[in-house]
Amino acid sequence: MSLSVTISEGIAAILILIGTIFSFLSAIGLIRLPDVYTRSHATSKSTTLGVLCTLVGTLIYFLITDQYISIRLLLGIFFVFLTAPVAGHMICRSAYRSNVKLAEISVQDELKAYLAQESPHTKSIKSDS
Repeated sequence: MSLSVTISEGIAAILILIGTIFSFLSAIGLIRLPDVYTRSHATSKSTTLGVLCTLVGTLIYFLITDQYISIRLLLGIFFVFLTAPVAGHMICRSAYRSNVKLAEISVQDELKAYLAQESPHTKSIKSDS
């Protein structure tokens, strides 16, 4: 076994370990944070980073040891990177529009003033439905 293979396997192991740590921190954030908005932030951002680090580490490991590029891993990386932040944003948006309260420690609500100034087009759409 050459030195470059050992170093590459070490890098893959470190990436997998970092991904595991980020996923663990995301689980702690889901339990400890006060409202749906901060929980969604913790789960979408850090879990996405954790899963991506784990998948990239696995991709590097198989690339070095077996000289094999896994299309499944590449697709997994692509779809997690694409869907997780969008899902987190949509969950927060639907919670806000359903009047879920912010945590008591929240400092300001920038979206409230924006939604109060809705355009006439969106008001007419809401009144039609």
